[in-house]
Order: sequence, then structure tokens, then C-alpha cells
Amino acid sequence: MFTETALQFMPIGPSLISMTKLDFAIDCLKRIREAGFEAYFAGGCVRDHLMGNEAIDYDIATSALPVELEALFPRTVLVGEAFNVLILLSEHPQKPYQVEAATFRKDLGIKDGRRPERVERATAQEDVQRRDFSINGMLWDPLSNEVHDWVGGQKDLAAKMIRAIGEPEARLKEDYLRMLRAVRFSARFDFKIEKKLEQAIQQLAPQIHQISKERIFDECCRMLSRQGADRAIEQLDDLNLLSEILPELLLMKGVEQPPEYHPEGDVWVHTLLLLKQIREGHSPELGWACLLHDIAKPQTFSHAEGDRIRFNGHASLGAEMSDQILRRLKAPNRFREIVHALVRDHLKFADVKKMRPSTLKRFLRQEHFDWHLELHRIDCLASHQNLDLYHFCQAALSELKVEDLRPPALISGQDLIAMGFSPGPKFKEILTEVESLQLDGQLKTKDEALDFVERNFALKT
Repeated sequence: MFTETALQFMPIGPSLISMTKLDFAIDCLKRIREAGFEAYFAGGCVRDHLMGNEAIDYDIATSALPVELEALFPRTVLVGEAFNVLILLSEHPQKPYQVEAATFRKDLGIKDGRRPERVERATAQEDVQRRDFSINGMLWDPLSNEVHDWVGGQKDLAAKMIRAIGEPEARLKEDYLRMLRAVRFSARFDFKIEKKLEQAIQQLAPQIHQISKERIFDECCRMLSRQGADRAIEQLDDLNLLSEILPELLLMKGVEQPPEYHPEGDVWVHTLLLLKQIREGHSPELGWACLLHDIAKPQTFSHAEGDRIRFNGHASLGAEMSDQILRRLKAPNRFREIVHALVRDHLKFADVKKMRPSTLKRFLRQEHFDWHLELHRIDCLASHQNLDLYHFCQAALSELKVEDLRPPALISGQDLIAMGFSPGPKFKEILTEVESLQLDGQLKTKDEALDFVERNFALKT
């Protein structure tokens, strides 16, 4: 988090930011300036630099039009013709850096809760007035280290405040996704949302449905893959947004859990504790799995007299519910498959010490097992805090070689055909059983495998 001194621009150095990426961005800005146009770094890179954080992307706001920029740069891509937005690409093939350059503009009218009816060229000062929040509305001249702050962004950084530029309701109606962006920035930086902006979001929350599901999904992914994910979900709830986009989560509130396994409290509290442990670098898939791993507990809750609280089948049902939720949000198919597997298998760790060697090896070698293992670790730390099974799996992985987990097959379908078997579903059953015995160490050669098949699988006559 930034300090007071971080509000003064620090010298750029390799420890702060990637010089090569920054060099390209500054070169672009210089080239625009030398052609007689105004140009500044704008948006998140200015905010991040002021806070002492590394900027991921660099955006340039300029008085030049795309056609004028195309004359200055050999490699460009027009991505927003209506809004005069151009991507400037580096010429070095090994360093494919890119900078987004946008012409100063004013947005006029509201078309669909997302796009203006028309745009006009503007001055730099007019351009920042159309942006969402004051902390994202500053311009920076990296050549002189001068900040142009006409919206009070530095003051709000110091106050740890997310404040809309101008009237909050007007800013939100220009693009209702800004309601989610306010939550994301607030949660990520642990900033408060200014009261008027908070009230406007609460009032306009139902309008989030005017935004495409893909944009909502993308914004949620950003919330769930960096620190503050727990704060994001709590704020979405407080601002009436959670009931609009993820109403299933609200059913977890007040659902008791067996205290011997979950001394932390109900399912809602447990889920927030998982999310609290998410850090920068965690994948969005893992973030969604943390959020949804117990989504079916309300539906599977049972507490018979004389027995502990149980949630029989909640992992398999939860996997299906997770898929339905992500399908509703238009998540990519592969993304849904990964989250489905993470939720479906999160209870399997309870049996790792009892698994036969072949079952354990298949479990350990599955795709993205590091995410499965991390979900289990976080799940444990958010409940009973016993990491024995986590360490057991880590030890098993360190002891097993790649060839132990994925040994070359002893026999193939061609061998079965040569034995007289006809291709069909039986092939998979035979080959799977042979591999299981191989992983168990009971079959070690091709001859042993063929002999096992001959003795245990009769040919149809």
C-alpha cells in the first residue's frame, strides 16, 4: 500500500518497473510530442505509479487523431474507431509490447448504459472529466515528472477513497460496469467508497443487467484473482449487487457447519475466509473455485438427531451448480471445466492416505493439480487448519518421478486386436485395469500384462 511519500514521483528504476516496457511507452509518447501533439500517460498506470505499484499497462491520452498516429508508427491496430483508440505495437518481435493511445474526447449522451451517443474531440482537462473515478483521472508527463490532477485524485489516494468524477449517478449511467469497478478498486486497495457513490450504486444495482454477462464475468475474475477478494464479495453484498449477479451465494448465510470441522462458523463465513487468502498470482479459476466450492451446502444440509451436521453430495452438486453459474455468466467452456473439476474433487483429499497407489497417482497427476492442492490448503486454513493431508500430497509428489505417475503403457489397443479382441468399450476397461496394476507395481512388463489380460478377460466366441 502506498505511503505519504509515495505520492511524490519516485525515480524510475528496474526495482520499480520493467524498464524495457516503460522505455517503449516513453518512446511512443516522445514521438507523439515531437510531432507537435500533446500526450500524457493516463489512467491506471498513473495511479499505480503514484502508489508505488508496478504498472501492468500504459495508456496514452493525446490530442492526435488515430490517422495522425498511424503516420508516426509503423505498427498499429485500430480497436475503437468510434472512440479514436489505437494500439501502438513495438517493432521488436521478441518484445511485443503495446500501448493504447486515445484521442482526448468528450462523451455526449447515454446510449445503452455503456456507450455514449457520440463523442467529440476535447482538451486534456475535458478528457479526464469523462473518466470514472478520481484516482484513475490523472495525467502524467513522465518526461518532466509532472502530474496534471484536475479531479482531486492525489487527495483521494491519500484519503484512501474511491470517488466518482462529478456526479456519481451520471458517471454510473454512462457505464453500469463502473459499479463493479468501484468495488474492485475498493477491495484491491482497501479503500472506502465515498458515500454518495455508495448510495448511487445501491440505487442503480438492478441496472447491472444492462451490461453483457461477459463483461460482468471478466470483472468478477479480476476481483477473485488478487488480494481483497473477500472484501469484494462483502461489498457486492452491501451494495445490492451480489443479489443481482450471484444470488446463490446469499443462501450460504446462516447455514451451520459441524463445529469439530468448522469452528470458524457458517458456510458464508468459511467462504469469506478462503477468499481472504487469495493473493496476486492466484488464477481466476482457483478464485472461482474458492467462491463456489461449498455452493451446494445449503441444498444438502442435514442434521439427524444424534448425528453431526452433514452435507452429503455437496461436492458433486456444487460442481454442477458452479457450471450453471459460470454458464450463465458466459464463461469460456474450458474455464467452466476447470472450475467444475476443482469443486467436484475438493473433498477427495480426505481419502488420499487410504487410496490404492494407482488411484493416488492418478489423483496427483491430474491437470492443474497444483490448483487442487492450493484449494485444499486454503480450505483447511479457513476451517480446522490441519494441513496433514496437504503435506502428505506434497511429500508424495516429491518422491514420485514423472515416469512413476505416467509410465509408458505396457500394452495398446493394437496388442488387444492381435489377441483377438474387437475394438469397443471393452478396450478402455482392459487398458485401464492394466494401467492400474502397473501403477500399483503388480505388472512390470508387456508379457505380464498380456498374460493378465488372457487370464482375466475372456474373448467373445
